[in-house]
Amino acid sequence: MCYSTLAVVGNFTYPSTSTSNPNPKVSISNSTQRRKEFVSLLKNCKDANQILPIHAKIIRTGHDQDPFILFELLRLSSTLSSVNYASTIFQLVHNPNVFLYTALIDGFVSAGSYSDGISLYFQMINRFIVPDKYVITSVLKACGSRFALREGKEIHCQASKLGLSSNRSITMKLMEFYGKCGEFDDARKLFDKMTERDVVASTIVINCFLDHGLVEQAIEVFDRVRVKDTVCWTAMIDGLVRNGEMNMALEMFREMQKENMRPNEVTIVCVLSACSQLGALELGRWVHSYIGKHHRIELNHFVGGALISMYSRCGDIDEAERIFAMMNERNVITYNLMISGLAMHGKSIQAIEIFRGMIKQGLLPTSVTFVAILNACSHGGLVDLGFEMFHSMSRDFGIPPQIEHYGCIVDLLGRVGHLKEAYNFIQNMELAPDHVMLGSLLSACKIHGNFELGEQVARILMNHGVVDSGTYVLLANVYASSGKWKEAAQIRAKMKEGGIQKEPGCSSIEVNNEIHEFLLGDLRHPQKEKIYNKLEELNQVLKEAGHIPATDAVLHDIEDWEKEQALAIHSERLAICYGLISTKPCTTIRVVKNLRVCDDCHSMIKLIAKITGRKIVVRDRKRFHHFENGNCSCGDYW
Repeated sequence: MCYSTLAVVGNFTYPSTSTSNPNPKVSISNSTQRRKEFVSLLKNCKDANQILPIHAKIIRTGHDQDPFILFELLRLSSTLSSVNYASTIFQLVHNPNVFLYTALIDGFVSAGSYSDGISLYFQMINRFIVPDKYVITSVLKACGSRFALREGKEIHCQASKLGLSSNRSITMKLMEFYGKCGEFDDARKLFDKMTERDVVASTIVINCFLDHGLVEQAIEVFDRVRVKDTVCWTAMIDGLVRNGEMNMALEMFREMQKENMRPNEVTIVCVLSACSQLGALELGRWVHSYIGKHHRIELNHFVGGALISMYSRCGDIDEAERIFAMMNERNVITYNLMISGLAMHGKSIQAIEIFRGMIKQGLLPTSVTFVAILNACSHGGLVDLGFEMFHSMSRDFGIPPQIEHYGCIVDLLGRVGHLKEAYNFIQNMELAPDHVMLGSLLSACKIHGNFELGEQVARILMNHGVVDSGTYVLLANVYASSGKWKEAAQIRAKMKEGGIQKEPGCSSIEVNNEIHEFLLGDLRHPQKEKIYNKLEELNQVLKEAGHIPATDAVLHDIEDWEKEQALAIHSERLAICYGLISTKPCTTIRVVKNLRVCDDCHSMIKLIAKITGRKIVVRDRKRFHHFENGNCSCGDYW
């Protein structure tokens, strides 16, 4: 095979081939025609099954070494069939050129087989095939995704020797590669050397910093960008959400609106995610109305799923159900979100109906689906159905139960008071229990007053090794509830020795599109005097209504009046008081708390809802509590 002329296919320039033939005009004409036919047939393929007969015909007609046809075959096989099939085709090529290597490396990168892509690149180098800018950008993406710093640096040197390091696309990929590997100095040097530091290059650097949690550095680069596009704004908002900076993300979205920059589908989903985690229902509703006004953003499973999640997590499960019913396009993720949302709100029967509807639609449930449906069974106390769902995972769908699924069963048994059965279930599991599962059983022992089993579980937990602050607090709670102050003090001492800080309780409430956060005994709010006056007023009314503070929840051996004072300034109470003084009568008050609602606050909120005639919705770490007319949707088990 000798290379004589150059031809262009797609985005690549290929060397065309010529061979000695007795009648070259006829042979070349027929070969070119055949090539066009095969390339056209391959480009029209929609699924993997269409590739095989075409490939067979290519082999039969002797065109299996034609680089033009091979390129299209490799590209298509990687996309529609499998990268393994493409790899098999490649192994049969006699003299692969740089373009064929690029096609397969691209396939490996797209399939997430980054190591294979890198290995293939160095195989190409070892065969003395000179790389071009296309293959270098492709393999650098693999190096960044695989954190292959040594290999990436070697490729950088090769690009420099070939005079390609100043190529814009290679520079961009190098910045991304160094950023992903945490080599920010190298990434910044490349960025500073660029003559054209536009929004695209800046966005790459911003993403690099945000991927490593360097929010301040990302903001610094973002602020220097003179003309920001939607992608740049979205990258910043998404990064803030991923780094837990929800308020900053929403503020950034407001700034984006002021700049008259239209958000895209991804921006909307990022903002809805921030609203979900903060419980910012009003802002979430505004974003939803924005989607309705701008028809270019469709209610597909991506956007629809984000809306379902937002409404579910912000306390409006009815609106989440309405969105779900409206959607024409649903996948298993959409169903998972809806089932999970209904479970969080204690709507167990509706969650099971959605699950059965999904099965009827022919969609296969995933491991996540079963976590959601088992949670629904747990919140509804549906023991028999819960076990049926648990056993059907492996029996009907071939999904082996994981620790989360076992944990749901333990939670379910604990809820209905089958504590010994839950303990035996843990003892007979195929997997070792984690501290979350044991903590769930310990909590059930406390609620049902079985302190003997509770202490047994507590001992297992203490020997478990990996215990978080929440579990330590629960352990101390159990001892304090049974009057064992010495043991409770020992738990606190162990926390101190291990440098384990109790996570501070924090509650937030959205009023007039603004999020207000409160900590225990918080005095930072500008309306603190009115809030505490309302709290004092409520405490008096509650006392007259017969409320007796559950002082056993306080983890210190102090006087009862001191315990009552400690309970009275919990963050959720302050948030509710602010809601009462700053919202219209009869409107729903929605509060988000980062920890479990304590027993005393739970009893108190039920009474507040009854006395004020308000519906109060509280989202704690595990579920939603809908307080109305003196009752709670959780049935006093959470």
